[in-house]
Amino acid sequence: MKKDIVLDVHEKPSPEKWLLFSIQHLFAMFGATILVPFLVGLPPAVALVSSGVGTLAYLLITRGQIPAYLGSSFAFISPILIAKEGYGMGGAMVGSFLAGIVYGIVALCIATFGVGWIKRILPPVVVGPVIIVIGLGLAGTAISMSMNDANGEYSTTNFLVALATLGITILCSVVLKGFFKLVPILIGIVSGYTIAAFAGLVDFTNVIIAEWIQAPDFFLPFLSYTPSFSWSIVAIMVPVAIVTLAEHTGDQLVLSKVVGKNFIEKPGLHRSILGDGVATVIASLIGGPPNTTYGENIGVLAITRVYSVYVVAGAAVLAVAFGFIGKISALISSIPTPVMGGVSILLFGIIASSGLRMLIDNGVNLENNRNLIISSVILVIGIGGAFIKLTADVSLSGMALAAIVGVVLNLVLPGGEIEESQLFEESEVKNSIETA
Repeated sequence: MKKDIVLDVHEKPSPEKWLLFSIQHLFAMFGATILVPFLVGLPPAVALVSSGVGTLAYLLITRGQIPAYLGSSFAFISPILIAKEGYGMGGAMVGSFLAGIVYGIVALCIATFGVGWIKRILPPVVVGPVIIVIGLGLAGTAISMSMNDANGEYSTTNFLVALATLGITILCSVVLKGFFKLVPILIGIVSGYTIAAFAGLVDFTNVIIAEWIQAPDFFLPFLSYTPSFSWSIVAIMVPVAIVTLAEHTGDQLVLSKVVGKNFIEKPGLHRSILGDGVATVIASLIGGPPNTTYGENIGVLAITRVYSVYVVAGAAVLAVAFGFIGKISALISSIPTPVMGGVSILLFGIIASSGLRMLIDNGVNLENNRNLIISSVILVIGIGGAFIKLTADVSLSGMALAAIVGVVLNLVLPGGEIEESQLFEESEVKNSIETA
């Protein structure tokens, strides 16, 4: 029997409950959202502002009908790092902008032709292994952050702090119940930060001298850098949208089940994808990482049964406000690398495991040679670092190449019509909610 709804989508709470419920959403997204900019070298304050503004834009585009919060996307971590190394942060922002435009194009195609074509090109046998590649491709980064000091040398102290942070995060995730089970990352970071402070790894100087009210270090086109188009950047960043689009659709199905409304039909998948795209474009224009709907916040909805878009909008406003509080920004920036490394070990592993779970939940039969071939090729190409040079300056590599090869193999190998994609089916929605 369906649990009673505390606040429906368009119900407005009293001011005190509004603030409390919005803070819950803010805490749920906080740990993961600040981790992404920390890993790619972007100001966490800008990520908070971009997630808040992006969420408000999303709510506007979806006509205030979908209570979804948008935060920093983990899928873009490796592409941003690669683009940054070759073309600077300006190149990475141009790539993020173009990825957002792809969302808009896909939204237009869905509005025109429906969603059937997405089911055909993005079945679980393709998306699952690519998600595994995302997680395992970042494993080396997590271990390096955990074990090494600022000079890249092994540090026993750093590794012990990372392991303590990891242990606390795991313990919280397993032992805690209710809302607190949704914020183990935040609890782990706070606990790890405290341990690191006692170990002498925290420098409070910038926190002390920071102003209370301070504009974030926005990275603006034509002011901070001169945007330039490159096919290399397109090859690095845009193919990631293949995965994030599938993840977005899965999130919408879970949200629909939790709230009891069919968001795929109304306001429509095209509107929600367009909202994600606009949020990513906004982030790229101010120097933030691409945005995506957050599973942690869907979990908050499932537990609290507070589905109000006013609450989600309140969390977005709070995120923007936090971005302009200089002390908070400085405090986030002072988090030692091993603390973030500790939570990253768990997070990146969970990303990889979620790809495996997608294969299991959707009954992908790996005794079928077709499925075995597709998943195997994606994994080796993605994790092995294969690349194709298209021109002297343009190459497809890593996850982008793996995703494209997976899509092509799925379309050309015979037998695909026999095992129809279940990515958008009820069974996955049910499993996702039970986990939340």
